[in-house]
Amino acid sequence: MRLVVALGGNALQKRGEPMTVESQRENVRKACQALSPVALDNELVISHGNGPQVGLLSLQASSYEEESEYPFDVLGAQTEGMIGYFIEQELGNLLPIDKPIATLLTMTEVDADDPAMADPSKFVGPIYSEKDAKRLAEERDWKVKPDGDAWRRVVPSPEPKRIFQIRPIKVLLDMGAVVVCTGGGGIPTMYLDGDYIAGPFDYNPKHLVGVEAVIDKDRSSMVLAEDIQADLLVIATDAAAVYLDWGTPDQRGIKAASPDQIEEFEFPAGSMGPKVEAAADFARKRPGSSAVIGALEDLPGILDGTKGTRVNTEITDMTLHS
Repeated sequence: MRLVVALGGNALQKRGEPMTVESQRENVRKACQALSPVALDNELVISHGNGPQVGLLSLQASSYEEESEYPFDVLGAQTEGMIGYFIEQELGNLLPIDKPIATLLTMTEVDADDPAMADPSKFVGPIYSEKDAKRLAEERDWKVKPDGDAWRRVVPSPEPKRIFQIRPIKVLLDMGAVVVCTGGGGIPTMYLDGDYIAGPFDYNPKHLVGVEAVIDKDRSSMVLAEDIQADLLVIATDAAAVYLDWGTPDQRGIKAASPDQIEEFEFPAGSMGPKVEAAADFARKRPGSSAVIGALEDLPGILDGTKGTRVNTEITDMTLHS
């Protein structure tokens, strides 16, 4: 089976933990313990978030002179390499030595006219008190918004149009490699019309540039899973399933639903909403294939259909976990 597992930010950085190399590596090690059995018997592609890491790198750079600050596309590339290194090493320690693992620097195309460019919504970086967040926003020309009980910086999160490196990803899978790619939703890039720097072969009528944005990794993982014709998309989070009436005595987890059925309900835009949208879109675009939202430690149960929330166009009646 060919599957994409999209690791949530909690797989790399727990809320409130210090953002040290040691804590991130320990979290990646735990994630890889769940992924390693799957990698042995399946074609596995791993994507991941990078919001805390990109935010911290940006904050570190901004402590120097203004000229030293890197744009978010460059920071995204840096974190793809860093997190890919963690995953390669920790997963490689659990797999047979002859099992290849490769991290691929991955660019994702977005639209320059995407409405999200004017409405920043993607959380990046550490958490702050409201007072500190607003002070930093004033000092550094940031946009900040509340994230639960805390405040964080936000940047634009445009829709992904395509993943540029699909062909090398497929080549690596055909070679039997575990592929780590599309980290943080991929490096945000877009084409500009008009003037461009012509290459020696002049194949491209447009000029590709980086974008000061962060792409939602669940939406990019959906595009990735569709383009490599995956049989299963697993969106791993810190919840065991998608819950109705979350946080109330009446909360109950959805076990299985069609895209139309699950989209009848509203879920928070800052947490479960994009995951549900990505799962529903993948199920529609790959009829007969499933997307499952659930906890990474429940991966064996997700694969056998007993855990998580499964979304598939062939499901006729929505069911709940008992």
